[in-house]
Amino acid sequence: MPPTTLKKPKSKQSSKTGTKKLETCLHKNIDLPAEIALYYGFTLCEPPVITKDDSRKARSITEPELRGRESIDETLKRFSLEEKVALVRMYHEKKLENGPQPVMFYFGKPIESEDTPRKPISKERSISLEVMGADKSIAEALLIKTALEILKEEGFENLSVYLNSVGDRDTVTRFSRELTAYYRKNIEELPAHCRALLKKDVFGLLACKNEKCRIIKDSAPKSINFLSEDSRGHFKEVLEYLEFLEIPYEIDHFLVGNRAFSCQTIFEIHDPASRDKCEPLAIGVRYANIARKLGFKRDLPGIGIHLSFKARNEQKNIKFLKPKIYFIQLGFDAKLKSLKIIEILRKEKIPMYQAISRDRLISQLGLAESMKIPYTIIMGQKEAIENTVIVRDMENRSQDTVKIEDLPKYLKKL
Repeated sequence: MPPTTLKKPKSKQSSKTGTKKLETCLHKNIDLPAEIALYYGFTLCEPPVITKDDSRKARSITEPELRGRESIDETLKRFSLEEKVALVRMYHEKKLENGPQPVMFYFGKPIESEDTPRKPISKERSISLEVMGADKSIAEALLIKTALEILKEEGFENLSVYLNSVGDRDTVTRFSRELTAYYRKNIEELPAHCRALLKKDVFGLLACKNEKCRIIKDSAPKSINFLSEDSRGHFKEVLEYLEFLEIPYEIDHFLVGNRAFSCQTIFEIHDPASRDKCEPLAIGVRYANIARKLGFKRDLPGIGIHLSFKARNEQKNIKFLKPKIYFIQLGFDAKLKSLKIIEILRKEKIPMYQAISRDRLISQLGLAESMKIPYTIIMGQKEAIENTVIVRDMENRSQDTVKIEDLPKYLKKL
């Protein structure tokens, strides 16, 4: 068969300049949270459905003493092991490991089980953001920044991040052993239901709000004291991102996640004034070790954040145009400033692609070329120090050095 000939869409004629202008719309009729996620590089996607097989596999890989943990900690119900198993399954079914890493998803509705009854339409929003295939600290910063911008646009103010690190698998094991020994020494002081909780999962005691238990846990071992050198460095970088972005934060030693799959960073976003009374507006966890337990050859590093809030902003029917710019960064200092640049361009309605979890120039340029992006923004260590970027024309390889504060104006002229 001869190849099908596609008709080119008609170009819009500019009345002022007489130049041809063709803008491709990637998404129509989206709402504000989805638009913000697109600016930060996430792909809009239907969430996977948790199958009965996912639930069976989750039960089979969970340590016996941890089974039923989700019924203990209400907050962590949002991050069940079944949900993570479904995400790993989706990743491998779509053969995403064969493409550029990481992959970043935006789910505008909750991940639910196939036998979950349909709920009536509610103003309560349930949004998930996932970064899969990224083990670097920039992934935490990207998720937290994106979530905060969504919440700010929804009218939430004075937000703060509460976070902790439980490190890698060896750290979790050492910390769990020391924590168990500590509580056994103080078992006579524990209320009856807390003694029962100790037998199921010692981590559950750190979420207990009983007054007697709270007094005991104040002197309990802290997970960050057991971190390996790599885990300590990872957590330090996360804090540096938050400080550079001027995001208020506080280390909460009682955030330890679900021992069945949590690792490294656990975090929540709250309004500090109502933290003791309200559930978090967002909660995020890193996870690993699940893929190997499911029989895959390699582990899949991932991190996700779940937002739950009453919608205040009804802005919908937003169009998102195909980006003509690809942002490339090299080095830690450039990564620090990259999220601020993304936000500057978002507010100016200038969409762009980026892969801030990648480090190598060649791989990032290769992606831009394969996507036929006409312009790239490049920031290396030198540019980060000087508060500039290089804007390169990918067709003729000409380039200009532009100050960050002048970047929106420069790009609009393009």
